[in-house]
Amino acid sequence: MSDLQRQLDSYINEVRPRYEDMLGQAVEIPSISMDPRHAADVRRMAELAAQYLRAAGAETHIVETPGYPVVSGGWTSDPKYPTVTIYNHMDVQPAQEPEWRQAPFAFQNDHGLYRGRGATDDKGPALAALFGARYAIEQGVPINVRFLWELEEENGSPSFAAALKHRAAIPRPDSVVISDTIWLSKTQPAMPYGLRGLLGARLVLRTGSKDAHSGVTGGAARNPLAELMDIVHGCVDAKTGRVKIPGFYDDVIEPSKAEIKSFLKSGFKVNRFKQAYGFKTLRTQDPAEVMRRIWAAPTFEVHGLTGGYHGPGVKTVVPGHGELKVSMRLVPNQTPETAFALLNKYVAKLNPDVKVEREGMLHPFRGVFDGPYVEAVKRAVKAGFGKEPAFIREGGSIGAVVTMQKAWKVPILFMGLSLPEHGYHAPNEYFDWGQAAGGMKAFVHYLEELANMGKR
Repeated sequence: MSDLQRQLDSYINEVRPRYEDMLGQAVEIPSISMDPRHAADVRRMAELAAQYLRAAGAETHIVETPGYPVVSGGWTSDPKYPTVTIYNHMDVQPAQEPEWRQAPFAFQNDHGLYRGRGATDDKGPALAALFGARYAIEQGVPINVRFLWELEEENGSPSFAAALKHRAAIPRPDSVVISDTIWLSKTQPAMPYGLRGLLGARLVLRTGSKDAHSGVTGGAARNPLAELMDIVHGCVDAKTGRVKIPGFYDDVIEPSKAEIKSFLKSGFKVNRFKQAYGFKTLRTQDPAEVMRRIWAAPTFEVHGLTGGYHGPGVKTVVPGHGELKVSMRLVPNQTPETAFALLNKYVAKLNPDVKVEREGMLHPFRGVFDGPYVEAVKRAVKAGFGKEPAFIREGGSIGAVVTMQKAWKVPILFMGLSLPEHGYHAPNEYFDWGQAAGGMKAFVHYLEELANMGKR
């Protein structure tokens, strides 16, 4: 081991108590951006995030938007050096699931397992990147580093584009790296180069002013829940997942042979995937087909059906209204605008009384698959974790990515630190010191790689 490597390892061990204290403070703020009742908590999270950047010696801005603020900060060593923006988000999903074994916003440090909502998505990775960048700057790595911490990512990033117009606080970089994605497994790092887009919608049907007794009215009364389920049957094959909406697949670009080859080299295991997410069975057991479906194919999903009676037992009523919550994941070159138009037109044909209300939309993203930035990520992750990452697509969506791509037109790379078992968007979420420490090391090496690219 070289002296430089020993120095980095010593630094990481020294900052561990500080990292854990900062993560604990952040996790205990319920910064749930989609719930207006937590507006004050989101604002408090922004202020704490800015405080963290200032404490690290970075010049810092809280950039106001029509919605929640964006926190920006960093170090500008020399304008001649390359500039990289590191993006993370500090807002979180709600935590109302009954399966939580602890209070979700009461941080627990269980011998290096950091439990609480937001620990892995995305506060833990964000702070690991911050500690790594601070070390690189202190060691004189010739690079300019900017942090961009969003407070509305879990709500579809509605104000992020407005934030990027503040060019003095958020200047255009030479490249972007994002630390908000999931590995394939604890033993196989994975860095995506593409994300699916998203269209959310509510299908609402009102057939009466109130619930009615099914014994008195059943048979003559329309049942909105049954009619909405009929809509689902018309839109998607529940057993195969094939979407039936006319024109839905017209703009889909299938993954190339090189991409499929990269997927197959990733080490993806169907059984490991099932275990990580608690599945008993899947629609297919073929690894290549599972990967294609979760990374490179569009979907139609049903998330909830409301209306009628939801208490214990059976209350024999015919509901007066029903609401179906659905979404579609989209792939290049689909757009949420076109998907919504197709859905709206088809639902009107199936049942003209159903109103389709749009609930957010995100465009798909496809970034660089090879080249110097990809090689830099490979070397950095290997330095941090001992193994090169697989380059795959990711099935989730990050709205800010497409916004940055459109505004800046620079390479956007991913260097996520989360594991499947960490519980993204799930109860009992956690992060761990091994991923945090390896992430700090990987970010130091990545910034060194970018600095060397700038020299060349």
